[in-house]
Amino acid sequence: MRCRLSQDLIAAHLKSSLAALDRAAQDAAMLSAARKITQVIIAALRSGHKLLIAGNGGSAADAQHIAAEIVGRYKKERPAYAAIALTTDTSALTAISNDYGFEQVYARQVAGLGRRGDILLALSTSGRSPNILAALRAAHEHGMITVGFTGSKGAAMGVACNHLLVAPSDDTPIVQQIHLAVAHGICEEIEHALMREPHRK
Repeated sequence: MRCRLSQDLIAAHLKSSLAALDRAAQDAAMLSAARKITQVIIAALRSGHKLLIAGNGGSAADAQHIAAEIVGRYKKERPAYAAIALTTDTSALTAISNDYGFEQVYARQVAGLGRRGDILLALSTSGRSPNILAALRAAHEHGMITVGFTGSKGAAMGVACNHLLVAPSDDTPIVQQIHLAVAHGICEEIEHALMREPHRK
């Protein structure tokens, strides 16, 4: 009985995920935002700028995943491009949190690493994470382009972003799945646009 219940929960989650991804695939506003964000990232990387990515929890893992696809490759062989997940340096994370508080854990890295024309991709399913909002403010102060990924309850995050992608769900795991699926699509577009171009130093 316990095994059957576990299987039923798994099947239910897969069905919920499928329904959410289907909604996302038909969400004109979200798709329009994704296309614009893709264009902005391509233009920045093409110009020799970098992508900084931040998130908490599962979104921190997504930040690392996305950065790896940009620096390494998604599907095709092409030049490496600059992307840094601000979630990975344990010495920076702990030192900044200890000295300045956790709210500044990404803002301080943005201030040190970000330059005018770079992009901050900020992932927050709720749109209310204080450290993400602080990072977006720091990015604006340094002339960076700000991109937010959030869920249906996080639209207020848009005031802090030049571009905002809103996943059509308020269920955190589902929102994160949509974010990663969209990010993979963006990575494919980036790869298609840049794979034949020489790497700019």
